[in-house]
Amino acid sequence: MESLPLFIFASIVLIVTPGPDLVYVLTRGISGGRQSGVASAMGVSAGLLVHTSAAALGLALLLKTSSIGFFLVKTAGGLYLLYLGVQMLGSRRAIDLTGAKRGAGVTRCFLQGFVSNLLNPKIAIFFVTFLPQFVSLESPNQGLCMAGLGLLFAAMTVVFLVLLGLFAGSIGAWLQRIKGTPIIINRAAGSILIGLGLVLLKPDHR
Repeated sequence: MESLPLFIFASIVLIVTPGPDLVYVLTRGISGGRQSGVASAMGVSAGLLVHTSAAALGLALLLKTSSIGFFLVKTAGGLYLLYLGVQMLGSRRAIDLTGAKRGAGVTRCFLQGFVSNLLNPKIAIFFVTFLPQFVSLESPNQGLCMAGLGLLFAAMTVVFLVLLGLFAGSIGAWLQRIKGTPIIINRAAGSILIGLGLVLLKPDHR
């Protein structure tokens, strides 16, 4: 797949960018220790698998019924990445490391991570608009390709979030000591996402 390196690069940028899932795992890891951090990471990743499956099945069905509709989804995805990039560039919000309560059990951390991710409409929108960017309209198995990309994204996410959960204490202390770090990360990621959005919107992109 020609777009795989670009997909991996875009996924890494999105995964490491501060967001609700990252903050949830980080705060759980800080307040409850490594087990809570890892359980939270696994819960969030389980929610991603549900979103991936739903997006791949729905988009495959859309392609079978309307190639124009699929093209419009791809175009909307490029615009959505531009929107995310502009949002990140303008964000001055610091990471809140005080949001998690102490004493939550491992099972509860997993379930909360799973439910919060599953019920987040932004995640659903993201998968529906992001995955088609890297699948050609001429590809014989678009649904299978999108499912594979979604699983790859989820796998990269779980690796990153588990590491985050394991080292949450050290990472949290570093972020609190260097207060401008989240803003720098947001601006760098925002610039990259705008660039990716422009590339994906090119008429000759496949």
